[in-house]
Amino acid sequence: MQTRGGGWTVVQRRIDGSVDFYRDRREYKFGFGDLNGEHWLGLENLYHLTAFKDNQLLVELVDKDGIIAYALYNSFAIGSELEDYYLNTLKGYSGDAGDSLTYHLGQKFTTKDLDLDQYSGNCAELELGAWWYNACYQSNLNGKFRNMFRTEAYSDKGINWFSFRNDKYFLSQTRMLVRPKF
Repeated sequence: MQTRGGGWTVVQRRIDGSVDFYRDRREYKFGFGDLNGEHWLGLENLYHLTAFKDNQLLVELVDKDGIIAYALYNSFAIGSELEDYYLNTLKGYSGDAGDSLTYHLGQKFTTKDLDLDQYSGNCAELELGAWWYNACYQSNLNGKFRNMFRTEAYSDKGINWFSFRNDKYFLSQTRMLVRPKF
C-alpha cells in the first residue's frame, strides 16, 4: 500500500456492495470479507494494531460523482474487547473531508446484536451497519451500500461522512487504513 507514504494496513474497504456489513458482534470482532475486495479486518485485529504503539488513521472517501476526499488523524486507537472496542484515541485531524469522526470519540462499538450507543434504540439496527455510534452518528462507513444506479443518491441508511457530504448523501467507496506513527 503506497497511500500517503506507505506502510498502511487496510482495516476496512467498501467498493461495490459485494459484502453485507450488517453483521453481529462476533463477525465484527474477527473480521469478514475478502482482503482483496470489500472487508472489515476485525476489531480484535484493529485493537492489536493500535493498542501498543501510536498509530495514524487515514479515511479515504469517494462520492457517487467520483469526488475524492480524505481525513487523516495523527493519533488513533481503540479499546479492548473488555472495553467494548471503544474509540479510545482520536487526535490531530487534517484533510479535506472534514472531521466527522471526533463526534464518536469515547463511544463503544455497537452492532445489531449489542446495543452500546447513546440512543434510546439501536443505531446499528436503525442504520443497517455497526459503528462507534453516539446518538447516532456523524459518520457511518459500515452502513448499507447503496448502488447509485438502482437507488436514490439520498438515503439515511447508507455510507455517510457528514462533513464531506450530508447525512442523506451516500458514498460509493471508502477505505480506513492505519499505520504506526513515524
